[in-house]
Amino acid sequence: FFKKCLFPQDYKGQKLAEQIFQGIILVSAVIGFIYGYITEQFGWTVYIVMAGFALSCLLTLPPWPMYRRNPLKWLPVQESGSDEKKAADRKPKRHSKN
Repeated sequence: FFKKCLFPQDYKGQKLAEQIFQGIILVSAVIGFIYGYITEQFGWTVYIVMAGFALSCLLTLPPWPMYRRNPLKWLPVQESGSDEKKAADRKPKRHSKN
């Protein structure tokens, strides 16, 4: 459960979400501009761009399964040795006499 919450998207999923977001915003801006120009109402341009923004947020913000197709492969957890072994492996520090 926590893995899905902490890592909702992998790197390729993030790239896909960004491309979808930018594409929807661009298309809605072009459509909004053309429709607003034809109707001579700037308000329609703003409404269409805002609708595109809402649609892109709905499609890209939730962690949909299409954004989690390439999960990261983490290294397995390595068990550390005892503290005594670590202390024996350390080299004693030598202080220089200056």
